[in-house]
Amino acid sequence: MMRSLRFLLVPALFAAATPALTAAPRPTSADLVVYGGTASGVMTAYSAAKQGLRVVLLEPTGHLGGMVTGGLSATDYAYFGIIGGYTREFYRQAAEHYGTHDLLHPTDWLSEPKVGEAIFNAWLKTANVEVHLNERLKEKGGVEMSGKQLTALVTEDGKHWTGKVFADCSYEGDVMSSAHVSYTVGREGMDAFGESLAGVRPETPKHQFLFPTNVYDDQHKLLPEVDPGPLKAGGSADKKVQAYNFRLILTDDSANRMPWTKPTGYDAARFALLARYLKDYKAHTGHDPVLRTVTNPVCFANHKCDFNNNGAFSTDYLGKSWSYPDASYAERRRIWNDHVLYTQSFFYFLATDPSVPQSLRDDANKWGRAKDEFTDTDGWPRQLYIREGRRMTGAYIMRQADLQTERTKPDSIAMGSYNSDSHNVQRVAMPDGTAFNEGDVQVAVQPYEISFRAILPRPGEATNLLVPVCLSASHVAYSSVRMEPQYMMIGQAAGVAASLAIKGKEPVQQVPIDQLQAILRRDKSILHLDQQEPHAVSRIHPEP
Repeated sequence: MMRSLRFLLVPALFAAATPALTAAPRPTSADLVVYGGTASGVMTAYSAAKQGLRVVLLEPTGHLGGMVTGGLSATDYAYFGIIGGYTREFYRQAAEHYGTHDLLHPTDWLSEPKVGEAIFNAWLKTANVEVHLNERLKEKGGVEMSGKQLTALVTEDGKHWTGKVFADCSYEGDVMSSAHVSYTVGREGMDAFGESLAGVRPETPKHQFLFPTNVYDDQHKLLPEVDPGPLKAGGSADKKVQAYNFRLILTDDSANRMPWTKPTGYDAARFALLARYLKDYKAHTGHDPVLRTVTNPVCFANHKCDFNNNGAFSTDYLGKSWSYPDASYAERRRIWNDHVLYTQSFFYFLATDPSVPQSLRDDANKWGRAKDEFTDTDGWPRQLYIREGRRMTGAYIMRQADLQTERTKPDSIAMGSYNSDSHNVQRVAMPDGTAFNEGDVQVAVQPYEISFRAILPRPGEATNLLVPVCLSASHVAYSSVRMEPQYMMIGQAAGVAASLAIKGKEPVQQVPIDQLQAILRRDKSILHLDQQEPHAVSRIHPEP
């Protein structure tokens, strides 16, 4: 039996102890210090370096790219005519790897994780960005400040990374939090910003049980993976966040496919509700269940597909992400590893358990992890899909109106167009004894402009920090802007803004927007509704 990889997918939690007589490391100085080598972090660092800054990029793990190189190959582009700048060039180069020289079709935007990572690494090397992997922020005392200015980041090995401007491009927002910048976690109520999509969702037809499914066993004990409830009133606020998952890259190429193996800690009983649902599936739907019934594969090159959540019971680990945003490193590791075990167990259950209909078992066994992806973690993705964590309460808070009715911004730095898309937050036992998945939001939007102020802390809190990922938005607005192409385009703007702030010796909040926009336009960013890329076909590609 292959040993479990649960403890290989997260960065080491404890750095080696420094001998008592060893001198403290000398500080490393840069113009811009970027924390988080997500795709947004790479773009922020690359953009700033192209402006002539000396840039240090710190990444807590051993790889760059976040979800773009961590399994999310089915790019969430929506209207890809609004994707410009370095982000468009990244996807163009990825497409070129497969012999495609334009981005006119939806399939042109899909690529293998290893291809994206190679492009990112090459770009940063060419731009002379100083990249340091496996450098995680010290959990307490990781940000040093003088008044409202950050002066240094301190990593777990005791190194100090001084800078003039800092960018928190992590999915967790730990620099932002450690700098005492205001933020929120969870869902606002409908009354907070007058948002019709806010708060608890009493009606969520997507990714729902297609027929009543009992959540109690014969002794009236609640089955695993179900919250006892009760469900709060529709539209009310809570501190819960949408589900996380891993995006697996699977292949049906027998020469490149690894078999499903039983993970350490496997317990088939946790899927009792899924087994009950699958048992009755054909009787209620008229169809034999297959792998697409419980996952959403989007296929691309070399017999590979990105497998995402789909349906009532899938790869989304409902209800297990709530405490992650503000958790300690140790607790985050527990949550991360729990997601790994859930994912490994889910696919092993589908492939082997006698309660699973034969049609689904047979289909699951046609697929397996690709040997040539995530080679240091046995084909399992390295990045947990943290769809939403902390959200800054910044100089401007994006909200539902910014996606629907107030779509233009004088200080636009990028555009978005993806659905208001929140995954389910919880699976609740209803009073009638059936299961209900709650939290899903899927509402189409038209292209909208993203305000520069959404990545700026309030001036009274921090004057040299940019936050392109955990940006300032309500839960509803964040559900659209959270897509990786938007993070990347915002990162490009953050890099230019850092350069202007340093050159002008001014707070990031006072960067001249006309200068920022002029540089972004020069580098082919698309900032306004009348600038959409010509000849680009508008397509919607929903991220279920």
